[in-house]
Amino acid sequence: MGKTEKGKSSFFQKNSQLLVPLIALMLLVIFNLIRDPGFFSIELVNDNAGNPVLQGNLISILNGASELAILAMGMTLVTAASGGQDISVGCLAAIAGSVFIKVLKSGPITPWLVLGGVAACCLVAMCFGAFNGTLVSVFRVQPMIATLILFTCGRSIAYWINGGATPTVESDIVKAIGGFIPGFPIPAPILIVVLMGIFFALLFRFTTLSMYLQAVGINNNAARLNGINAVGVKLLAFVLLGLCCAVSGVIATGRLQLVNHETLLINIEMDAILAVAIGGNSLGGGKFKMIGSVIGAYIIQALTVTLYAMKVSSTDVKAYKAVVIILLVVLGSPVVKRWFGSMRNKLAVAGSRKEAA
Repeated sequence: MGKTEKGKSSFFQKNSQLLVPLIALMLLVIFNLIRDPGFFSIELVNDNAGNPVLQGNLISILNGASELAILAMGMTLVTAASGGQDISVGCLAAIAGSVFIKVLKSGPITPWLVLGGVAACCLVAMCFGAFNGTLVSVFRVQPMIATLILFTCGRSIAYWINGGATPTVESDIVKAIGGFIPGFPIPAPILIVVLMGIFFALLFRFTTLSMYLQAVGINNNAARLNGINAVGVKLLAFVLLGLCCAVSGVIATGRLQLVNHETLLINIEMDAILAVAIGGNSLGGGKFKMIGSVIGAYIIQALTVTLYAMKVSSTDVKAYKAVVIILLVVLGSPVVKRWFGSMRNKLAVAGSRKEAA
């Protein structure tokens, strides 16, 4: 086998985790283009204020999946390190959104007050993330059970923060966070997703966090014996997920310019876990690719937009989504991957024998 062929083989083996999500995304794109050639068309229009903005199904998908994509990034870290999932991310985002609004209601809304609100909600969410992480890493509580505590009481905490009210804010700055920055046609949530992606890319590039997360997730005891602080790595994963929850909560609050503790990002926990699974990551921990989880988030949103475009009723959308997601998860399961791997090896052996003959 030549160097070029070896390089191609190595590349595909290295990125095999992304095969299923990329194929699923490609099939969704092809299906929509066949059904409606203009489905992904984008047009530049002026909003009510006269600012140019981009509109279209593609923008709706990228914009609508912003909170889910950010939560999927954090969920990937927790899954990789702990071999479990955090089911409290929606509730924690509601708490962060409540803190954000609480700070904004403390005085005239200025850019500095907004920054202070973002910093405050990030700090609070990261503290709650540290609480979840302590239960998992120090007391060795199973992640889903540990985060069930905040899942149960989190929205009540969000309710108490603002005295049981559903406060609203009228601010162009807050509106821009969940919508469009005046004069810039791309929705701000899409830009925030890109910034979060750059943050994690730099974090993995200039630290050994990615390697430590995978080492702890694959074998906690072996990682500890090799000098890795397994407790600290798991704790940091939950803290970073708390940061992702805060950012998602700010975006969701900015979209509505209010915080409703009962409905803010309701049930997004399950979609975040599904995004990680669809992205080809093992829910048992270990090796991960964050980009796969982000693709998984966009697949879920693209599927939702596609179903609505096909006039599927809102009551039936979840059922159709469930069928497609089951297929994707099964195709990405270790059993199916091993089967495809064995078939590929058999074909490779047969091909080499044919060449030798």
